[in-house]
Amino acid sequence: MQQLPRRLQSIDVFRAVTMFLMIFVNDVDGVSNIPEWIKHVSESADGLGFADTIFPSFLFIVGLSVPFALNKRMQSGESKQSIMWHIILRSLTLIIMGFFHVNLESYNEEAALLPMPVWEILITLAFFLIWLDYKTISKIKQHILRSTGVIILISMAVLYKGESPHGITWMQPHWWGILGLIGWAYLTCALIYLFSNGRPKLLLAAFIFFLIYTTLNQTELLKPVSSILKYCWFLNGGSEVSFIMSGIIVSVIYRQSNSTSRQQFFTIMFIAGVGMITLGFLLRPFGGISKIHGTPSWVGICTGISILIFSLLIYLIDIKGKTDWFNIIKPAGTSTLTCYLIPYFLYSFMVLFHIKYPVFLAEGIGGLLRSFAIAFIVIFITAMLEKKHMRLKI
Repeated sequence: MQQLPRRLQSIDVFRAVTMFLMIFVNDVDGVSNIPEWIKHVSESADGLGFADTIFPSFLFIVGLSVPFALNKRMQSGESKQSIMWHIILRSLTLIIMGFFHVNLESYNEEAALLPMPVWEILITLAFFLIWLDYKTISKIKQHILRSTGVIILISMAVLYKGESPHGITWMQPHWWGILGLIGWAYLTCALIYLFSNGRPKLLLAAFIFFLIYTTLNQTELLKPVSSILKYCWFLNGGSEVSFIMSGIIVSVIYRQSNSTSRQQFFTIMFIAGVGMITLGFLLRPFGGISKIHGTPSWVGICTGISILIFSLLIYLIDIKGKTDWFNIIKPAGTSTLTCYLIPYFLYSFMVLFHIKYPVFLAEGIGGLLRSFAIAFIVIFITAMLEKKHMRLKI
């Protein structure tokens, strides 16, 4: 019986591929005259664009990593209380970043002291100063740099001016931003994993609950308890926690597969992947397939796709050892948060210095090639920073 490998490099590769594609689809959103299936579908559409599958994959990967990360802490002798605080602080970091990012959408340059690109550059710089993984400098310098970052971030919050239908406002949570949504969902699912001791039945029950909650959110059935549900903002619409919990469950199945042959594991994953895609289409009457509305159909289909892709990567990376295929984008999987934040510098400087793409790079094939190039450039910058031990760690 051929056993499954115990160490999974495929998670890092999956994360790197997803991060590369996230940068690509974010950039390609501004390219015209390209196939519509590449982009996000519109808010009113019942469908799935390629871009609509990327965020779910990232959330799924967050879930995959939870059992490995928390079990490593448990095995090193950390108490549950200590791990709980680690989860809370990690989530809070993401929520803070997401909170600042989402307020970029309503930034009012006319009322604010600073142009929006400058404000964006300074908050991103503050993120780096506060959360860089300082390894090669003294504790005193670390404290100075982190304190500088905190001062910058607080100053940017004080100077912020936003706009709303009611006039000029201060920073507001709105929809929490991508990082904020990840933070709330990670907090919920990681704590469930920690206090359930990773028991598969409890995790599966949590996933089913989240999926039912996501489905009911597309109906009128939750209206009678809406006054209570407003205190459950951490669940959002239920989709983010569903994706992360599905990744946790797959990871737990893998970790408990000591006596499972490769064929048995891949059979289980194939059935689960196809089953979730099928379930997604069966749930289509509940709001259609929509990323914007976080429908259960979108959750089911994208979860199934993520399971099948992860299974393929286990085979290619952990069993066949094809890691070299992905070396060029490896930093996106090992310094992911750094990679995610670099475009905030890049695009801000482009706006600040009025840099625009020539027409042949703004549409069609040229635009697609540009977006691929941007993704590689961002990862190259990430790699250079990583070599200098400059990466964010939360």
